[in-house]
Amino acid sequence: MYTLQKSSIISEIRASLHLGIPLAAAQLAQSLTTFVDTVMMGLLGSQTIAAGGLGAVTFTILLLVSSAIVSAVSPLVAEAYGANKNNMVECVVRQGLWLAIILGIPISLIVFHGKSLLLLFGQDGNTVALTEEYLRSIAWGFLPAIIFAVLRNFVSAVSQPRPIMVIVICGTCLNIAANYVLMFGKLGLPALGLAGIGWGSTLTFWSMLIAIIIYIKTQTTLKKYEVFRNFHQFNSKILGNLLHIGLPIGMLTAVETGLFTVTTFLMGMLGTITLAAHQIALQTAATTFTIALGISFATTVRVGQEVGQKNAKNARLAGYVGISLGGIFMAFMGILFWLMPERIVSLYLDINNPANTAVVNQAKALLRVAAFFQIADGIQVTAVGALRGLKDTRIPMLIGIFAYWCIGLTSGYLLGIKLGFGSVGLWWGLALGLAVASIILTWRFSVVKVK
Repeated sequence: MYTLQKSSIISEIRASLHLGIPLAAAQLAQSLTTFVDTVMMGLLGSQTIAAGGLGAVTFTILLLVSSAIVSAVSPLVAEAYGANKNNMVECVVRQGLWLAIILGIPISLIVFHGKSLLLLFGQDGNTVALTEEYLRSIAWGFLPAIIFAVLRNFVSAVSQPRPIMVIVICGTCLNIAANYVLMFGKLGLPALGLAGIGWGSTLTFWSMLIAIIIYIKTQTTLKKYEVFRNFHQFNSKILGNLLHIGLPIGMLTAVETGLFTVTTFLMGMLGTITLAAHQIALQTAATTFTIALGISFATTVRVGQEVGQKNAKNARLAGYVGISLGGIFMAFMGILFWLMPERIVSLYLDINNPANTAVVNQAKALLRVAAFFQIADGIQVTAVGALRGLKDTRIPMLIGIFAYWCIGLTSGYLLGIKLGFGSVGLWWGLALGLAVASIILTWRFSVVKVK
């Protein structure tokens, strides 16, 4: 019995890593795009990086929330795939594409006319005028980006994550090259400045979409699903299921993103040095989080596939393995944060320059706090993935609101602002919120019924 159980655990670890490593690599490559875009914006001057950063944050938040909503395709396809219901796989993907179009067109228009929205939120008029150039060029890339998200969820849910990794990495390289050519006007093209970065991203989104469509239509194990056939057929029941599962996922994403956004605003109240230190620590923590997020996506697929096979015991095992892998990886990252904070900060700043001393010291202090919440962050995001595989998304959304806003933001505000612990207090609030979320979400997975 012990040998059999040990064999099952090892087998599940291998299956999870088979999915998780490529998906984590794809997430990491995608996160590097934002980093490179920011660096390139900086080459055009401080006003450009301010305007471009404002536009990038606006676009990224809308894309993250929309992609989270359509990620409901993943558990439904995984379950149908596990049950060998090819017709259901096709139908779910088709309705997912409909959902992407329904979301994508109006949000593209919002991005295109984002100037009015930003002015309404009190942003500087001169900065917004420059931001508009970026938003009007990248708006044309929103629809292909959200459609790609649907197809990406489909391909990963049928256990083919490697092509996603290749496409995203190639897309990242294309984005860097396109940014450079269009921004500075190389190869005989006009110099478009900030707008060139937006057009570079749009070109990349369309290229990635075309690449994944070609792969789906030519790869033997995928083209049998014929997901593009009878596209005109509209199934309100399945679309309703996608919304029932996806809207809470989107809300949870907005809640978590909002926590870090509001914390950033509070950091800004404490001064430029504090905000700079916060950005360094946050960018570092966000990079390690992308790996855990990839593991979370794999966990959703593995749990969903076992649910489709009506194997409740293996579905539970897949969830626990995914949660463990996420926690273990982030624990190693936490150790690095604790032991090497100065070396990490040196990636962003010249630590030998006396002018940077205050920022360096604060960033090191924040990284040590981040070391403590890395494991909680890894557990909570993979627990959410496991619950998503069970199509349990509404309660996790409520747990997220409670843990991130009621516990995390409130305690951070009290510690950092009211009690005077500053940036470190705000980050301990984040740590507490993530810790509470990891405990409750893991408990939720242990008790929720596998249907």
